[in-house]
Amino acid sequence: MDTNRNKDVIDLKAVFQTLWQQRRTFYRVLPVVFVLSCIWIFPQPRYYTSSVKLAPEFSGEMMDAAGGLSSLASSFGFNLGGMGTSDAIYPLLYPELFESPQFVSGLFKVQVRTKDGSLQTDYYTYLRKHQKKNPLTRPFNQFRNWVKSFFQEKVTGVGHDGLDPFWMNRVDYGLYLKVGKQITCNIDKKTDVTTITVKDQDPLVSATMADSVRVHLQDFITDYRTSKARLDAAHYRHLADSARLEYEAASKIYSDYVDRHKEVSMQSYISRRDELEADMGLKLNAYTAMMTQLQAMDAKVQEKTPAFTVLKSATVPPKPAGPKRMLFILGMLILSTIVLSLYLAKDEMIKQS
Repeated sequence: MDTNRNKDVIDLKAVFQTLWQQRRTFYRVLPVVFVLSCIWIFPQPRYYTSSVKLAPEFSGEMMDAAGGLSSLASSFGFNLGGMGTSDAIYPLLYPELFESPQFVSGLFKVQVRTKDGSLQTDYYTYLRKHQKKNPLTRPFNQFRNWVKSFFQEKVTGVGHDGLDPFWMNRVDYGLYLKVGKQITCNIDKKTDVTTITVKDQDPLVSATMADSVRVHLQDFITDYRTSKARLDAAHYRHLADSARLEYEAASKIYSDYVDRHKEVSMQSYISRRDELEADMGLKLNAYTAMMTQLQAMDAKVQEKTPAFTVLKSATVPPKPAGPKRMLFILGMLILSTIVLSLYLAKDEMIKQS
């Protein structure tokens, strides 16, 4: 029993002695790993991050629909999302919205400017033509693109003005995926606080896009929530305009008739005048009713318009967020030490097993 148990235990002292005897190998390998790590990581382009935090304000109608159940669930750390509202897009679905090509394509026309002022263009052109890359990877990328050129169709119609979210070409689809990696949206399930984070190689572009994405999200949600009320308002505005024209026509007919028969006291003329006056009154009542409905619909649009409180505005980051060069080099040294130790001690561990 003791013999079998001892076979399952590795003698660490013997392993360390083996590694100590092979310490010259570490002296040769680790400097090489350090130099190679530096050669790889230092040419990597730096990137910056800028974030915006929003707190959506719900209308009284939406709060009443949720009732006390949402408050009770929140006290236990749960969020019922849009269960208490009639909205199909509620805060928990905002990250899904950022994956929509229709939403992302609206960001390509945003005008951006680099911090040093050397470049000012739209976001589409900036992503496609003005991104820094590690020069060490350039030969590999050129060779890869050369190989792909034999198997991929020629790209036509490139440009944000003609970008079709439904049918994107290869370049546009690649930029769409790139935006999805650089712009992220996170939701706090307890508080519904929305955090939009933008990563970019230029600090000013990062802050500009963070604020632009916030405005784009607010406009998108506002258009969605007010679409029905705006359609109703447009309908009643059309009815009000028609009622106004009918009232003006009836008023003109009545005025002309009265002016032409000022001295006439025959009953037939009086009856006709009363009919025209009654018709004009009906047209006026219809016009007044349509204007009342139009004002109500305009108020409904305002009521449906969501309000967002900016808890944290976008700022130009003073320091890069990455890559963490020292951490990368340290990690590679630690990883190399572990791998090399396992390789040098494998014979000793096999002998003990």
